[in-house]
Amino acid sequence: MTRLLIELLGFLAACLTTVSFLPQAWLIWKTRSAKGVSLGMYCVFVTGVGCWLIYGFLIGAWPLIIANAITFALSGMILVMKLRFG
Repeated sequence: MTRLLIELLGFLAACLTTVSFLPQAWLIWKTRSAKGVSLGMYCVFVTGVGCWLIYGFLIGAWPLIIANAITFALSGMILVMKLRFG
């Protein structure tokens, strides 16, 4: 596999996994209900993404930083809405 295809695959993976939080965030915002969302899972997940973000900064990997910054923001919003809307 060429380096370009590998980079494109990584970019696609980062985009898809990051964007996957939009439907959940939108549904919680729209219904003002997060009853089906696991508080424990989102606490652990947001912490893990925060660690990936710090790791990305430490090694200077901008694709990792950008993808995890967006994922951290979206999953953090879901966590806040879970705490607010239950």
